[in-house]
Amino acid sequence: MNQPAGAKVHDLTVQEVRAGLETGEIVLVDVREPHENAAERIPGGALNALQSFDPAALPDPGARRLVFYCRSGRRSVTASQLAQAAGLPYDAHMAGGILAWKEAGFDTERG
Repeated sequence: MNQPAGAKVHDLTVQEVRAGLETGEIVLVDVREPHENAAERIPGGALNALQSFDPAALPDPGARRLVFYCRSGRRSVTASQLAQAAGLPYDAHMAGGILAWKEAGFDTERG
């Protein structure tokens, strides 16, 4: 997928995302598939799977920052690019995805 002209994606560390979730400054969006989300997810995240990605269905973050995440960080970059191509200002993703989140020892939900 080509990056839209002017699209810029900012890498946030799992530590930055966790801190933003704790302070309420971040809205997290999982772009993995529903079965991946059902198996394990970061608590508090919304789901908007990349395969059927709909920028219009993204949660309104208000004054907070919307941040995409996936398994390893590739799909979340694409989601940010697609959101920007649709005219939305969402330019952040969690580098390393849920794999890096778990490697850092942070909690996930299952089931």
